[in-house]
Amino acid sequence: MKKIFFVSLIAIGLAACSKLDQQPKSTVGKEAVFQSEKGLELYTNSFYTILPTPTDILRGDNMSDYVARKDVPDFIRPGAFGPRQSSGWSWSDLRNINYFLENNKNESISKEIRDHYNGLARFFRAWFYFEKVKRFGDVPWINKTFDVSDEDMFKGRDSRVLVMDSVLNDLDYAIQNIRTTEDGTRSMITKYIAYAFKSRVCLFEGTFRKYHTDYGLEASASEWLTEAANAAQSVMDETNFDLYIGGAESKPYRELFISKTPISSEVMLANIFSDALSIHHDANWYYTSSTYGDRISFTRSFINTYLNIDGSPFTNNVNYKTLVFNEEVKNRDKRLSQTIRTKGYNRINGGNIVASPPLFSYTYTGYQPVKWVLDDMFYDTGSNNDNIIPLFRYAEILLNFAEARTELGDLTDSDWDNTIGALRRRAGITGNTSVIPTTIDNYLKTEYFPKLNDPALLEIRRERGIELVLEGFRFYDLVRWGRGDLIEKTWNGMYIPALNTPMDLNDDGVMDVVFYKTMPGNQLPGVTYINVSENASGRPNPMVLSEGDKGEINWLITIPRKWEDKFYLYPIPENDRLMNPSLGQNAGWE
Repeated sequence: MKKIFFVSLIAIGLAACSKLDQQPKSTVGKEAVFQSEKGLELYTNSFYTILPTPTDILRGDNMSDYVARKDVPDFIRPGAFGPRQSSGWSWSDLRNINYFLENNKNESISKEIRDHYNGLARFFRAWFYFEKVKRFGDVPWINKTFDVSDEDMFKGRDSRVLVMDSVLNDLDYAIQNIRTTEDGTRSMITKYIAYAFKSRVCLFEGTFRKYHTDYGLEASASEWLTEAANAAQSVMDETNFDLYIGGAESKPYRELFISKTPISSEVMLANIFSDALSIHHDANWYYTSSTYGDRISFTRSFINTYLNIDGSPFTNNVNYKTLVFNEEVKNRDKRLSQTIRTKGYNRINGGNIVASPPLFSYTYTGYQPVKWVLDDMFYDTGSNNDNIIPLFRYAEILLNFAEARTELGDLTDSDWDNTIGALRRRAGITGNTSVIPTTIDNYLKTEYFPKLNDPALLEIRRERGIELVLEGFRFYDLVRWGRGDLIEKTWNGMYIPALNTPMDLNDDGVMDVVFYKTMPGNQLPGVTYINVSENASGRPNPMVLSEGDKGEINWLITIPRKWEDKFYLYPIPENDRLMNPSLGQNAGWE
């Protein structure tokens, strides 16, 4: 990614001098920036810092319905979060963009060049505002720079309608004027990244308006969904992007996330890292350390949504509730074994290949992520990772298109075959990929979306959860669907059939874990022993079994998690509201 860090890109005005008659040296006025294409390019490079960081992506799903973690986020812990704890009301990036748009008017540079860089600026302004609207709802629309005397400095918030219409206008301008259509590095904003982002924005806004009827905007939802479908269609029809399939022995899904360079057939835009340049992230550390990070593990309820390899629902098996781990993960959607530790998952330790079952020194549920994790344990301590982090993948475009068309009632069998069907075939699924499903999966409806009666829409939501897991989409998918209450679901884990019974989690003939209430006298070497008694060390045990001496692991059920409708928007931070009372406060956070 073109995240270029500037010690000083622009120095506006004159630098202080020890002698009043001395001309300042090594200063750059705005004329030097806006009088050449190179200057415009350098300035717009500074906007790339607005895009999500590795931390934003890697931790983006750490508050969602499908992961358990070491603690309950304050946001959903009753009484723990309010305006004083809120954040995100920062506007410096916007001023940088607006300053560029106000000053990019040098007619010695061709209009086509100026329009291209204005298109980039407006793309990033759309990004800035989309993030603000997702978080806070109504926000002030500002399309100019302020000085201290500007009467709009302390204006109130503008309506969601005005702001999102302005976002859409910015994206349409970007699409029309960004001249770059292809970037082999997958690190730059192109016309088709703008199309991709438009599909994301419009799908969010269309479904938000449809399912949040209290806003009274549902009549306009179809307009946004149509824009989403059309933008995705443009990417599908006008580019060479496709799903990465890999070779006969490859694991194409996981390879997208552990590759050191973008797999350019599918990855459209990525954060790129380099060992040579000492630019790294901490994915391995975050997903393997017992002391660092959130210790994220998947819930069993979510793992149950992965289909069997023949395309049938896993939960159609009458015994699915009592299958032990090494049985339940067999013959499933191949993305499952490329997302969590299962049979055959190995790691490298000092050059030696080591069988690596789920480790209960890390996982609370047994479903331990591997999606972003490099196999070599060298990367596990500190920020050592140099694998890429995609920001846009072609897979998302297919999902956006399918969901928007289904919400509009326009999805065809051909659409299904080319989107959801294609994703499932890439995952090894052999059945039910070519035509729109007509049968509702009762588990999916009951556990996740009881108000949905459209089999296709249920399956698209299943597919979106699985395909985009741990890429930072889930919280705001729940927000736009009006299903934030799913965050209250029990953090459940693998089924434990009996206490004091060694379990081989990866079918390698080596026992891995024993669950007990009274520690056995004779302990097996190399086996992890987990206490699931109701009380441990004189206090309630955070890990118990759902049926006492057997059942699913239940984690942190002693700490309440409560979703309220006010959580669909964050509160305006207290300090910012005190500085500008005209901002008001979002409902429920007063």
